[in-house]
Amino acid sequence: MNTLAMGALAVTGAVASWGPSGPPAQPQPDVNTATATASVYAAQATAATDAHDSSYVPGQSFCRFITIWLENTDYDKAAGDPNLAWLAQKGITLENYFGVTHPSEPNYVSAVGGDNFGMDNDDFNQIDSNVSTVTALLEARGISWGTYQEDMPYTGYEGFSWLNQSSHKNDYVRKHNPPMIYNENTTPERLSYQKNFTQFYADLKDEQLPQWMFITPNMTDDGHDSSVTVAGAWSRRFLEPLMQNEYFMKDTLILLTFDENESESQVNRVYSLLLGGAVQGKEGSKDANYYNHYSEIATVEANWHLNTLGRWDVGANVFQTVAEKTGDVVRENTAVTGSNPTIFQNSSYAGPFNTDVGKAPYPAPNVNIVSPKTGRTVLPAIRRTWGNKPSIYNNGVVIPDGQHPPAGYAVNTVDN
Repeated sequence: MNTLAMGALAVTGAVASWGPSGPPAQPQPDVNTATATASVYAAQATAATDAHDSSYVPGQSFCRFITIWLENTDYDKAAGDPNLAWLAQKGITLENYFGVTHPSEPNYVSAVGGDNFGMDNDDFNQIDSNVSTVTALLEARGISWGTYQEDMPYTGYEGFSWLNQSSHKNDYVRKHNPPMIYNENTTPERLSYQKNFTQFYADLKDEQLPQWMFITPNMTDDGHDSSVTVAGAWSRRFLEPLMQNEYFMKDTLILLTFDENESESQVNRVYSLLLGGAVQGKEGSKDANYYNHYSEIATVEANWHLNTLGRWDVGANVFQTVAEKTGDVVRENTAVTGSNPTIFQNSSYAGPFNTDVGKAPYPAPNVNIVSPKTGRTVLPAIRRTWGNKPSIYNNGVVIPDGQHPPAGYAVNTVDN
């Protein structure tokens, strides 16, 4: 049995245990969505939490990848925060890392699925179960994954949000837990990997952290309902003691980033740092190459030589410190990074969730593209699901946005 500390409430739930035939193959979205207090407390008692084993798949540059997201802050403002500046001296500052759209949710969606699918709102969005994410790529190679969400009421909670029971403010919000937004990640087994933040410390103590992690603070600690000062203080408070933990730091690459900037009249540049044992010897350095949220997926793919999703992940730049070991090519995108940018990456093009510039179906992945120079191919399961259909995706580094959509798509006429 697992005991999770939930504030003053101790909750006991069964550890996920599957028979020889494994868990049900089909996703089961909307099973754990009740937000009423009594319903949540009742569900806590039986929520299954997976305890990963300690097996490891070595990577070329790192053996563990952790991404931590903060909220809605312009680059210069974040760079001026003293706690984030302190962390920058412990790692590599990515000077040209960009969000891919606005508002928050489609950026989170992009970072695990290779597209934002026209999402232009923060809502109870659900992406069809035939759309794959980085979790499918990881599982295909036996690499463990999990999310840790501060103040998520219990493992596998699929609800829209969870309020602080004292202040009645948002603590946890589903829109900041990207694997949960994809219905493919709602099988009982995959739900058991999506945990409350307290379980992070239990898994850390037991040395059972997964190899890929998405960590999100609550709506106060991430700066969304507060300020970059609060977000910076939380980040240092969380990471500084972990930097003294040999198990946590060894061969670990941490990306600390923001979902989007605040000033939509500017290019969507966000403050981002690479930290962890995998950047040892490069502390206090800077990397001016162009990256965006798709680079998270591309870097993970490169490190473990995974297959790809056949979407914008294929052409995204791999972080230079990793590309030096994997042989990936890092290319310029001066339309975004130049002194007079022409692409701002501030809006989504049409898709199944778009409410502004027109609907469009889910674009089919391009099952024929390979990663530049290194030749990583699309996951066979994605090929089987989608077949060889016309596709908007390519392996170039330039990505479309609402003002520069794929050919045949409506143009968002907003001036940015």
